[in-house]
Amino acid sequence: MSRPQTDLLETRLAQFGDHELTLSEMELALPFGERFLRPILDRMGNFITSRTPANRTQALQDKINLAGRPLNLTPGSLLTLQLISLLVLTAAGFGLANLMGLTGSMTILGPAGGGVLGYLIPSIWIDRKVKARQKEIRIALPNALDLLTISVEAGLGFDAAINRVTEKYHNALALEFTQVLNETRLGRPRLEALDDMARRNKVEELNNFIQAVIQSEQLGVGIAQVLRIQSEEMRRRRRQRAEEMGAKAPLKMLFPMVGCIFPALFIVLLGPAVIQVSNQFLGH
Repeated sequence: MSRPQTDLLETRLAQFGDHELTLSEMELALPFGERFLRPILDRMGNFITSRTPANRTQALQDKINLAGRPLNLTPGSLLTLQLISLLVLTAAGFGLANLMGLTGSMTILGPAGGGVLGYLIPSIWIDRKVKARQKEIRIALPNALDLLTISVEAGLGFDAAINRVTEKYHNALALEFTQVLNETRLGRPRLEALDDMARRNKVEELNNFIQAVIQSEQLGVGIAQVLRIQSEEMRRRRRQRAEEMGAKAPLKMLFPMVGCIFPALFIVLLGPAVIQVSNQFLGH
């Protein structure tokens, strides 16, 4: 291939290879839910939020933050999901009542039950997300504290030690530490960022650790000593929590045993005797 033809080919390939995507092309590259469903939810959410009391909206925002903002939810989109779920399950309950042939006042039970269930499902889902995320933070905290302690005792600063945690772990706690680092880099005081982290997650162990760090900074106590004490305390609490769960295990096993295992055991052991006794009576 001659040199001019090669240059022409390279030029054409460069046009396609280095072509910057336009706004419409970037929108088309998004998943269907982001292109179509998300704008609808956002518009409906904005409409509902504008007619919702501010304290209710703030409470929903706090709950969404506690859950880690799943699906990039906003208070408006959560309210929209509640409305859609309510309407869909109300209609489903009405259809079920018709299929069952309910008449009179009984026909209200299906739509009413479906409406209540539809309204509660999004709230139950977000509450489960909150509990799961708080549990994840609670479980990850002892290991993160150990790494913080080792890093600080090795000579790293507290911010650098936090950065080590964010690099090593990929969980909810690491994401929270990443947010703290980003806020401090933008000029926010570190103690203020840490205190805000404790308030928005509402995990007792995390709050105790952060309050200890804040007090050590204010009183001038060495951070390494505080981290060592907190690390030992976290390990002790984790051991106590494991012992408590072990103590509760027999009680949790009691109901499955009484409801499932014992009846089957009685049938196996007493079944032949019952059959034999009944045969004797029938024989007489």
